[in-house]
Amino acid sequence: MTVKKLVRQYIADNFLFSDDGYQLSDDASFLEEGIVDSTGVLELVMFVEETFNITVGDEEIVPDNFDSVSSLAAYIRRKMARVTARARPDSPARQSPSAAVLSACKNNTTGSD
Repeated sequence: MTVKKLVRQYIADNFLFSDDGYQLSDDASFLEEGIVDSTGVLELVMFVEETFNITVGDEEIVPDNFDSVSSLAAYIRRKMARVTARARPDSPARQSPSAAVLSACKNNTTGSD
């Protein structure tokens, strides 16, 4: 299931209490439409953290990230991309300092001792 579909389903089940799914535009504002209030935003944060295994920073809880299906799905995809990039074993961000130094030395050999 895509990120957008998961978000739509969660909103339909937990805020709209709808068996018909999410019937609004993906760009419809959760706040302006009265779908989500301030407490609901906290529920959305928990949903995002638990479902997608990402951490939401306090500074990230803004309408640009949490006010529509489209904005929330885009935010989740951005966060997941960062987590995936950091999780690659060859990523310098994941290497210990000694491993990073060793790797740099191996990549910078000149053939002389």
